[in-house]
Amino acid sequence: MGDENSLEELSYQSGYGNSFSSEALAGALPHGQNSPLLCPYSLYAEQISGTSFTSPRKLNLRSWLYRIKPSVTHEPFKPRVPSHGKLLSEFDRSNSSATPTQLRWKPVEIPDSPTDFVDGLFTVCGAGSSFLRHGFAVHMYTANKSMDNCAFCNADGDFLIVPQKGRLWITTECGKLQVSPGEVAILPQGFRFAVDLPDGPSRGYVAEIFGAHFQLPDLGPIGANGLAAPRDFLAPTAWFEDGRRPGYTIVQKFGGELFTAKQDFSPFNVVAWHGNHVPYKYDLSKFCPYNTVLVDHSDPSINTVLTAPTDKPGVALLDFVVFPPRWLVAEHTFRPPYYHRNCMSEFMGLIYGGYEAKADGFLPGGSSLHSCMTPHGPDTKTYEATIARGNEPGPFRIKDTMAFMFESCLMPRVCAWALESPFMDHDYYQCWIGLRSHFTWESRNATSKDDNEVDGKTAK
Repeated sequence: MGDENSLEELSYQSGYGNSFSSEALAGALPHGQNSPLLCPYSLYAEQISGTSFTSPRKLNLRSWLYRIKPSVTHEPFKPRVPSHGKLLSEFDRSNSSATPTQLRWKPVEIPDSPTDFVDGLFTVCGAGSSFLRHGFAVHMYTANKSMDNCAFCNADGDFLIVPQKGRLWITTECGKLQVSPGEVAILPQGFRFAVDLPDGPSRGYVAEIFGAHFQLPDLGPIGANGLAAPRDFLAPTAWFEDGRRPGYTIVQKFGGELFTAKQDFSPFNVVAWHGNHVPYKYDLSKFCPYNTVLVDHSDPSINTVLTAPTDKPGVALLDFVVFPPRWLVAEHTFRPPYYHRNCMSEFMGLIYGGYEAKADGFLPGGSSLHSCMTPHGPDTKTYEATIARGNEPGPFRIKDTMAFMFESCLMPRVCAWALESPFMDHDYYQCWIGLRSHFTWESRNATSKDDNEVDGKTAK
């Protein structure tokens, strides 16, 4: 409680899918039951459910919060004024467009006018509907000021936040998270949170999923270890603030629209909690990548950090895939990502460094979208440079880079402001136009004819 401790000294709980418990005051958690008639310290017991009550136990998500005042203590919600205008949670012809064209955006500039996380959040693309509890959205944010006397709550889905520039200090009902570029934060549906910007100007990416939750991918033949280790995921410890906060505003995203409600206290008044429905973070540098050690380029799915599955086995509503530093050692192999048409749709971002399939043009803070069955792959410079190295280039370490991909089985529609953005790279297609034919049939055919003539003379 209080701000006397620096966020640099935050303590966390380690694990993924655990049933955690934490208390900021000793003895604040009830023993033997969730909702006693009188909770310790006369706190209110409140449950937050991330799944239906009757979801299978292995998938059931819920937490119990023990708070100074319950979250229901607020005035009625009203449409936010001014409205936001650039957030979507339902995608159709009335608000977004379908396009099979390869799209790429340069880094969006951070505004000069005061802009917090909520006002700086905007949707790029998505599919499905939060009302129907199936779909996803990809957003970006640019901000330069901390949220003041307000908290944000997303009733539509889970956020996966990928900071690219500037740290985020995120206060949640379960405690505090410090999230730096190179880390990600997952904020489950319904949790109230506030974002402070200790470094000032900030930028990043956000994936949102409707009607599902992220989980660790199965490892299959890899075995019991590898990729993202459960112990490297960190959940907060209980932290609370007390006292009156007149005019405190809850900003709730509901169906893609923003609503506000006033209350006279901070929502971060949870003294203790327990459960498995919690915010958490993960350091991408801890990811343990697997790669081919003989020939060919592995499919990008081998780099999945988290997945939100559908009912169809092996098909994801959204995968979060990372391309970290790693060794390339495959022999007789075109080592960059192969040319590809995919039944899935791929949104890519770059946190820092470069990306192995693009020699230039794909910049940190930028993004690209290759939709279902849209061709994509290495640009001309990358292809020619790879071929020039020959068949035995030796081991090579990709370093100082962190790229990622949001991949979905759904076909995204793109928002008008994204298509009309001044940061749209209208020359993106040019990176492939220079790919020339290397076809050698004529020379091989001529060689074959010469060989046949020589063989014929020899036979005579």
